Amino acid sequence: MPHVHIDAACGNQDSVARPCRGRRWLEFCAGVGTLLFALPAAALGPVPPAVRIDLEQAIQLALAHNHNLKAARSTIDQSRAQEITASLRPNPVFTYDDLFVPLSPSQFTAANLNQITEFDVGGSYTWERGHKRQARMRAARDQTAVTVSTVKDEERTLTFNVAQQFINALLAKSTLELAQADLASFQQTVDISAARLKAGDISEADYLKIKLQLLQFQNDVASAQLSRLQTLATLRQQLGYESVPPNYDVAGELAYTPLKLNREDLLSMALGLRPDLVAAKQGVTAAESQYLLAKANGKRDVTTTLDYTHVSAINSASFIFNMELPIFDRNQGEIARTHYAITQSQENRAAAEEAVRTDVINAYEAWRTADEVVQLYQSGYLKNAEDSRDISAYAYKRGAASLLDYLDAERSYRAIQLAYRQSLATYMLAIEQLREAVGTRNLP
Repeated sequence: MPHVHIDAACGNQDSVARPCRGRRWLEFCAGVGTLLFALPAAALGPVPPAVRIDLEQAIQLALAHNHNLKAARSTIDQSRAQEITASLRPNPVFTYDDLFVPLSPSQFTAANLNQITEFDVGGSYTWERGHKRQARMRAARDQTAVTVSTVKDEERTLTFNVAQQFINALLAKSTLELAQADLASFQQTVDISAARLKAGDISEADYLKIKLQLLQFQNDVASAQLSRLQTLATLRQQLGYESVPPNYDVAGELAYTPLKLNREDLLSMALGLRPDLVAAKQGVTAAESQYLLAKANGKRDVTTTLDYTHVSAINSASFIFNMELPIFDRNQGEIARTHYAITQSQENRAAAEEAVRTDVINAYEAWRTADEVVQLYQSGYLKNAEDSRDISAYAYKRGAASLLDYLDAERSYRAIQLAYRQSLATYMLAIEQLREAVGTRNLP
């Protein structure tokens, strides 16, 4: 609670009362203003710290909360529901009829009902031939297996997209830190140049050139801030907006982790693990199941009926046998279509296998090239750029180097640092591409 102080030492004379009342009024307004500003802050409480997530946490959040993936997973439940439909047997049919019922009340007697009316009670059932139910169940199970593998492939794609966007967020974060550090460093140069201008060591033209160069550093900071916000927003969409708060951030740094990988081992793993290839292989089995189901559907079912009949005081039973004669329609078209579908699925499997091989080879070569580029920067170019910038800055501040030489060294250093960070991001992304191409995050 703010303390409002009212000076009680003021006298009662008119000459003194007015200033005292004015001071009291100002103190009262100041106290009320302080109270009004303090109350909202006290009501809001401390600002919660930003949530930081690493790459593996981001992937798990996306797999749990991404709405497109949730929609895809619902197709598995739909396919399993179709398995229930495929296993159902035909329902029996109950029939009843009552004929020649008299309408006149006087004729509505037990004798007339026994002698004149006729009623029938019966039931019929269709017996499936050709093992249709078993063929339907097998075809439905095979289709569920394809659906499960297809959803796993969507998980693989989502995992790569999240990793790619996460690396972009790390790059944006690193670029922003570099831009802020360069701005702070160059600001010192501007301050020193201003002091040298006052001392008459440099001309006003050189000072203006340096000050105008400051605008580029400020633009770099603003662009880096925008890029960071945009990458975090895109990443949050992939994670699911409800999975992280608005002020979340990524944890980690751009880093080079040397790996020793063998292309043939990666190919072998990919051919056994890639869910899209597994789905293509299961597609062949599903197509064969559909072909067997079409052949089973070519068999005509038998319907049997058992009736009880009462007519003219006589009770009797009837047995009826019913089957469609397969003279014209023997399901020839569907049998031929599903037979050709087997060939189609086999070609799709071969195409998927070739795509897997191509993805692994391309990802492996991209990783190998990115590894070489990072090693080039670390072999001495980074140190050379930093030393050149520091030497030029030291010489310029002491009047031993020209302004153009210093600005050129500063631009070269900034360009080398940005390129190095980009090469680190490319290297990390190449590893993620390898993981996606192989179909696992555990590379051999």
